[in-house]
Amino acid sequence: MDAPKKIKITDPKVALAKAEHFCAYQERSQQEVRDRLYEWGLWPDAVEQIISQLIEGNFLNEDRFAKAYTKGKFNQKAWGKIKIKQGLKLKRVPEILIKKALLTIDADDYMAALTKLLDRKANTLTEKNHLKRRYKLQQYAMSRGYETDLISDVLKASEL
Repeated sequence: MDAPKKIKITDPKVALAKAEHFCAYQERSQQEVRDRLYEWGLWPDAVEQIISQLIEGNFLNEDRFAKAYTKGKFNQKAWGKIKIKQGLKLKRVPEILIKKALLTIDADDYMAALTKLLDRKANTLTEKNHLKRRYKLQQYAMSRGYETDLISDVLKASEL
């Protein structure tokens, strides 16, 4: 089997139309779009021109992307703030926009999600030793991006 052929686009107008479609389908970070444009074989000056046109046309908005990413990862995957922040940093979203996006998570919803996550995990654990069980729950919640102090608070309150 042959490997799929890489798309090569040299016309900036065609690239802009494809990039608009790419951004309209789902919120994207500037870096995702930039990477895709380079993948298509465009020159750096054309890439930056297209990105500025996408921003002007409101196809690309880092603030909107950061909020959508945060909302999606929290609601769909129950990620904690630490993991969401790391994901946004990987997408090269500015620190100020990351902080702003993380503020959109309601504190009560956040604690409820952490409690639900720990309850669900506790039901699957067969560990009898209380300390080992607690350690496993703490490690699991940390791997999901939750803060250590919040995990400890929830574990103390619920005695899982």
